[in-house]
Amino acid sequence: MSDTTLPLPDNELINRLQKADLDSLGILFERYRARVYRTALAIVRDPEAAEDILQDCFLKVYANAQRIDAERPLAPWLYRVTVNLSYTWLARGKNRRTSIDNVSDHLASPMRQAPDQVTEETELRQNVRKAISALSLDQRVVIVLYYLNSLSLQEIAEVLDLPIGTVKSRLYYARENLRAVLGPNMIWLPEVAHGHI
Repeated sequence: MSDTTLPLPDNELINRLQKADLDSLGILFERYRARVYRTALAIVRDPEAAEDILQDCFLKVYANAQRIDAERPLAPWLYRVTVNLSYTWLARGKNRRTSIDNVSDHLASPMRQAPDQVTEETELRQNVRKAISALSLDQRVVIVLYYLNSLSLQEIAEVLDLPIGTVKSRLYYARENLRAVLGPNMIWLPEVAHGHI
């Protein structure tokens, strides 16, 4: 018999955190850190700020542990906190020194391939990310949550506290704006968002 332990579900970790078990916070941090960081980075476009937002997000998990409903999924709550912290950071005007190259480097790095293929894929990735960065903040957030985090329209509506029709509209116009800029490269949006290219 092997001694394999299944990972604890989020609700069990929240219950333990509510009883002051800090190891549970560490497990949640490791489980969600990449998604929270990538979401923040895609919104604020600053790696240092995204790291700060990541830390602040999990400080909020700790500070609000008693108020978190352990029976509801944790991910939408984390995304909402991440988006709100990102909005706050942007509102404070701290987004002055971001370059799309930094975002591209942090969100996905090319695999070992032929140099000309890496160059072509790097250029494609940069073009897609540049087009996403040029979207309005409202459209960019919906694109990030939909493609990068694979949330459903209903989940995005809950995270952003918006009617689902508004989410659909923002996603539609974001796609139209991206299509106008990217043309046939629009088909690469999901692959770039998930770091496959």
